[in-house]
Amino acid sequence: MNLFPRIVMGLTILSSLSAQAQKLKKADKLVISQLQAHIGYLADDKLEGRRAGSNGESLARTYISKQFETIGLEPKGDNNGWFQAFPIFEGKDYHQNSYLFINGNEISREHFFPYTLSPEKIVEAMPSIALKEAGVPWFIDLAAEKEANQGNPHFDAENNIQEKIKSAAAKGATALILFNDPDQRYNPKQRGDQLPIPVFFLDSIESKKYLSDETEAIEIKAKAGFTEKQRSGTNVIGYINNGAAYTILVGAHFDHLGYGEDGNSMLRTGEKLIHNGADDNASGTAALIELARLIKKDKAKKANYLFIAFSAEELGLFGSKYFTENPPLPLSSVSYMINMDMVGRLNDSSHTMTIGGYGTSPTWNSTFSALADNRYIKFKFDSSGTGPSDHSSFYRKDIPVLFFFTGLHTDYHKPSDDASRINYEGEYRIVQLVYDVIKKTPADNKLVFTKTREQQTGTSTRFSVSMGIMPDYSFSGNGVRVDGVSDGRPAKKAGIQAGDVIVQLGDFRTGSVEQYMQALGKFKKGDKTTVRFKRAEAELSADIQF
Repeated sequence: MNLFPRIVMGLTILSSLSAQAQKLKKADKLVISQLQAHIGYLADDKLEGRRAGSNGESLARTYISKQFETIGLEPKGDNNGWFQAFPIFEGKDYHQNSYLFINGNEISREHFFPYTLSPEKIVEAMPSIALKEAGVPWFIDLAAEKEANQGNPHFDAENNIQEKIKSAAAKGATALILFNDPDQRYNPKQRGDQLPIPVFFLDSIESKKYLSDETEAIEIKAKAGFTEKQRSGTNVIGYINNGAAYTILVGAHFDHLGYGEDGNSMLRTGEKLIHNGADDNASGTAALIELARLIKKDKAKKANYLFIAFSAEELGLFGSKYFTENPPLPLSSVSYMINMDMVGRLNDSSHTMTIGGYGTSPTWNSTFSALADNRYIKFKFDSSGTGPSDHSSFYRKDIPVLFFFTGLHTDYHKPSDDASRINYEGEYRIVQLVYDVIKKTPADNKLVFTKTREQQTGTSTRFSVSMGIMPDYSFSGNGVRVDGVSDGRPAKKAGIQAGDVIVQLGDFRTGSVEQYMQALGKFKKGDKTTVRFKRAEAELSADIQF
């Protein structure tokens, strides 16, 4: 699961739990042993956390495809194979195309970097460090800036840098060289408006050599230049073709965090440790494989079944979003989608499972009413079709969804999420439950879709206002692309549509989701402002009120 879930609201049905679980049969034990084998392999250290695009992801997808093949599924990926590859934007690299010379000495790339949003330009000049004149680079000591503002409670270091950049460019500086701040790090995925001038950061080791108060003039030759980096993620897709009119989708993501390189680990020690992701989401992947086995053996042929192991969910639902934009069969033929994410920690005391998407079709009420006598699991329903996992991508396409989830725990997004902590018998009961859901849900007609309330995901920050949009976290361009719009909210009233790219809110540019969140924090309920957004090639504006 890629983002913090929200508090689950909605109807709770208590199943009548038996005091003692029935004795497991031989067939039950076989499925449990297979779940153990799947999770044991996928969450093994040799897969190094299954980071999307890594060798560990490759090993995992090969394992899943071989399981699909053994079960007897048909490949439904690219070129009649098992895999569906998609690009993952890695950001910009400066090492090959940027340089910095001071007094004829080349500065190692380890000791300087250009800001990612810098324009690609060459700068040559002999400026004075102390003087700030037009036509030459300017220099700013960031440590001195912080020291000068120690008593200022409103001082924000990043905002200060942005203001210095604007001021320098407005007064004719050709570049800005920042130095002497150990907190500065190169951000290859920095998003926002392009800066008006190139900006370079020089670390304290080199700045002490060349940028002293006594230095009157210095020879600078610098270039900001970048190459874009990409890696590929890969979905795994298997199919049961019963020649039916409609298809049921069953999915789970199989990627995880690797060593936490993408900044989504909850480990705060700075250690480089493998995040095995046994619950998140080797558990869902194992359940997907065993459901495919059960359904392949089933004699009922009223629907086709598509089984999808998604990658890059942890980066922002990349794999499922790509799938919905590039489906191997028409989405109009899909009856509904089931998603399993973190289904390995069923609590032995509460036996509670959260089932999201309950409100996305009126059919779900009758389905679960027929299952209310389940002796092993309590159902806790959440009506919303959106949330922090891959079912959201299908809800966006007006497809009814269900989301199965056993809840957060202290090992979430930490290296301690290991196979030894999975409740395997509990997961087996969940596999049985999902299979029963599929059996109890009519398969010969397409389910009616119902819109539900929206859930904000992607940040733990709370604001007093909201636009009522769902950002597209896979968008790597400038601005915030809208993935969905909530009825009755400011964005909807302003005429904003899915696919629009919001570039400004009031006086605040929104070049990235982070900047958009910061801009929201400037408003309170009842405030009026304008929103600027792009739709195709046109740039539009509208009035909004929070």
